[in-house]
Amino acid sequence: MSDETREVFTYSGEAAEVSWDGRLCIHVSECSRAQGELFVRGRKPWGDPDQATADEIADVVARCPTGALSYAPKADGPAAERPPTENTIVVANNGPLYVRGDLRIDDAPDDMPGITTRAALCRCGHSARKPFCDGSHEKDGFVDRGAIGSSGDGFASPGGELAIASRPNGPYLVVGNVTLVTGHGERRWQGTKTALCRCGESSNKPFCDGAHAKIGFTT
Repeated sequence: MSDETREVFTYSGEAAEVSWDGRLCIHVSECSRAQGELFVRGRKPWGDPDQATADEIADVVARCPTGALSYAPKADGPAAERPPTENTIVVANNGPLYVRGDLRIDDAPDDMPGITTRAALCRCGHSARKPFCDGSHEKDGFVDRGAIGSSGDGFASPGGELAIASRPNGPYLVVGNVTLVTGHGERRWQGTKTALCRCGESSNKPFCDGAHAKIGFTT
């Protein structure tokens, strides 16, 4: 398979193998802008785990908000990535839902290992890789500043599994302890169950208001 048609690239080093999955990447550039020599634009190979310490590998990979980057530790390498102790969903300014936690995304393919802890979910309605964001919000001019208008019912503890299911032609059904964060970084909603808009037309974003039925949203 040529480099032009490959979707997943693996960079092998003594401490770890680092993988980049182009199906998930929307070029936020946390990797290329991170300090150190793990990823260097224009270098071949772009990724070189032997140019980073175990801690640097773990840190840079964890910065990737989409799950496009993941790593598999070798002997004496970095510890395997663990879910954060709190489940969060950031409602990005004019962008996707950035999800972090102990994730179970019901319609996620089994061959995308990074999405057990990090994912970017489409909320403009136009991604060709639903439920994941593919950057369509930018070319389609999706506008929503990431405000959250309610505070939720709260939860007993911040962790545990966060299950996300895409209802056919409808919203994301989110079950588990979760904190919703506004596009400007404010923690505004906490609860254990909600329905989040994925058609892009709700007047109560990020929550679903039934607009998907009115506009004939299909997936």
